[in-house]
Parts: sequence; structure tokens; C-alpha cells
Amino acid sequence: MSQESGSVTATEGPSQVPSASPRAIRKLSARRRPEVVAVLLFSGGPIFESSIPLSVFGIDRQDAGVPRYRLLVCAGEDGPLRTTGGLELTAPYGLEALSRAGTVVVPTWRSISQAPPPEALESIRRAHEEGARIIGLCTGAFVLAAAGLLDGRPATTHWMYAPTLAKRYPSVHVDPRELFVDDGDVLTSAGTAAGIDLCLHVVRTDHGGEAAAALARRLVVPPRRSDWQTGQRHLDRSLPEEIGADPLAEVVAWALEHLHEQFDVEALAARAYMSRRTFDRRFRSLTGSAPLQWLITQRVLQAQRLLETSDYSVDEVAGRCGFRSPVALRGHFRRQLGSSPASYRAAYRARRPQDEQDRAPTPPDLSALRRGVAAAGTGGPLHGPVSQVLAAPGKPDGDAYAARVPDQPGRGDPPDGTGRARLRAGRGLGAALPGPRDRPVG
Repeated sequence: MSQESGSVTATEGPSQVPSASPRAIRKLSARRRPEVVAVLLFSGGPIFESSIPLSVFGIDRQDAGVPRYRLLVCAGEDGPLRTTGGLELTAPYGLEALSRAGTVVVPTWRSISQAPPPEALESIRRAHEEGARIIGLCTGAFVLAAAGLLDGRPATTHWMYAPTLAKRYPSVHVDPRELFVDDGDVLTSAGTAAGIDLCLHVVRTDHGGEAAAALARRLVVPPRRSDWQTGQRHLDRSLPEEIGADPLAEVVAWALEHLHEQFDVEALAARAYMSRRTFDRRFRSLTGSAPLQWLITQRVLQAQRLLETSDYSVDEVAGRCGFRSPVALRGHFRRQLGSSPASYRAAYRARRPQDEQDRAPTPPDLSALRRGVAAAGTGGPLHGPVSQVLAAPGKPDGDAYAARVPDQPGRGDPPDGTGRARLRAGRGLGAALPGPRDRPVG
């Protein structure tokens, strides 16, 4: 990214970010340089995620052809900062150092249920207003969202926390399937390993492919990860923890247990004793996703699992997942996972160990989910069983998403912002699909 870059500015909203033209050009303040990288650390953050930008931007590897960055490790709150295993860290800089950085990285945040310190949010906003690019790795996206920098933008985070991010900040276009999202002056990544991918992308943007490749060799990681390298995208069945205390939890449990049957959102609304309009509003408020979008995603996930763990034909898989026809399965599967069911199965079997190829399908423990629903009725948490049941078995690593990156201009090209990543149709969780509201699934 050059010192001047086109960017989509955050819209005015509850985060109190000043409104601006969506095509406004942010000019980097004279005292800021993009190669000066401030890494903002908070107490309670996991040490591995915190160390990723420290390793990428804080070690002199000029002998290997990697341009040098200047690293400022900053405490986002009063120290000492405690991290994984009870270790205590003392950062050499405080929030005042963010005023000198042209790149600000938030590698993690300690808890998605806690609000970040207001002083840190104000420093991040000020840095962004003065032209600094802001990067949130994994749960660091929650800090950027709290600062208002993700309003109206595409973003990603760890798939397990994406529903909560979408629910808490409805103006953020969350896509949990992406490895990372580059939206010009604000960038976000998915889980742990995806933070490395995004940092490599930043080096590639700043100094070209050769520098990024040299750094990747030193880190012993692939320079790029994409669909053809990972073989597939990643979907998940996670839901916000708050659903355990909501009456809709029983409807969700019933839907997951009966995915092999053909039912639509109207049937779910009837089971919840709600009108379709009320059910849609309650479901979206609870999960950050439209119910039809969620239901289609669950059916595709079931198909994904059966393709991985069974020898059913594609036609049989369609019937066992509640699709009205194999054609419907193929269309939804390709939209959400980027390949046909047959191609997905072939790619999966080519990667998995030979001794696992005859593994029988293992049905999800829906009794655990039922027990969780019962516990929720008495005030008990649902998210424990949900986290066990809703995780699709045999799935790829959680970071194996497809990277969304803008087309990169040549180093001499004018930074007009034309390469900014675009969010494709169907924003939000689970790749929203077009179709009438009352159309049955499949």
C-alpha cells in the first residue's frame, strides 16, 4: 500500500466515527510512515497470536532480501500485560506511540464479550483519520469494529466468533469464509495462521512479491494460500453463545436434527409460534444471519460432511440433506464452497490419509444438543453442547479460507483505490443466497 491510498471510510454510526465521502482519499500525516508498525497489545491476549506481527515486522531480515520495518510494541492499557500461561509482558511504548505509526496492528483481543478500553479506541481512530492503515488479526477485528472502523466494510475474523461479530456490529459485512480481507486502509484476517497470511500480504503490497516470498521462506510458510492450494473453503455451524438463553434454541435444535427432511423457514416460524416476519427479525437479531441463509448453509454443511465421510452418490446426498433435487444441491454447494460436490469429494479424498478413506460417517451427537436446550430452559448454557455438535466432523483446518484480496497495481501505478476488495453478492454469514423469502429450500 502506498502512502496515499483510496479507502472506504466508515459511515457515521454508534461508534461515533466522523462521516466522510466513501471515495475520500486519506493522506498519510507527515509524521507517519507506513514502514513504522505499531503493534497494540492488551492484557489477556494469547501469546502466539500476539507474536505474529512481532516476528514479521520486528526482526531484521535484510540479509534475506526482506525490507526492514520499524516496530513499536505498544501497551493498549496499563501494564504489566498478562498473557498465556501467566506470563507478564512490559511493552516499551504506550498509546502515544501510535501517533508515529503508519501501520497499526491489533493482533488479538482478550474476550469478545468485553469492550476494549476507550483510550485505545480513540488512539486507533485518530491514527486512521491521519491516514494510517489499521490491521486486525483474528479477534483483533472486534477492536476495529468497536472503534467504528469496520462500519459498512467487508471484514472477517475467526469462524467461531464471526456470528457474534455480525450480531454485535450489524453494519459490518462479516464473511467467515475468507482467509483475510483487504479493504484498502483497513484489513482483517481470520484465525491464527491467517494472521501470517495477512502480514505476508502487507509485505507483498509494500515491497512486491519477491520480498514476500523471501519472508515466507524464512518463516517456512507458503507465500500464498488460495482455493487451489487448500482444496476447499470452510463453513461452520457455530452460533452465538447467547442463543442458549433464547426460546429459538429449541427450534434450531429441531432444524439440525431434521435436515434430511424437506421443510422451509415458514415451518420453523410455525414451530416457534411466530409469524414469518417476526421470526426473521428475531433470528437475524440473535444470530446475525437470515434464517433462510442459515438453513441453506446447514444443508450444505451436512452435504459437505456426507461427501467427506460416506460413499453416497451426489443424488443420495441431496436427498439426505433436504434438497429437493441434486440440481439444487449443486447450485447451493458451488455458491458457498466454490466447487461442485463431485469435485469437492475428489479433492478431499486426494488429501486425506489412505487409511481414513473407508471411515464410516459419524452422526452428530444431537442428544447433547437436546440436553443443552433443556439446560438452557433452566438457565444453563447451551454453547458447550452446541460447540461440540455444531462443529462439522472431518472438516478442514479453520484457517483454510479463500483469500479475498484486491487486484494489486504496479508499484508505479497511481493509488486510485480501484484495486480495493469488493464484497460479492450475498454479504454476511454463510454467503446469503438470492431467492424469494417464502421459497422452500431446494
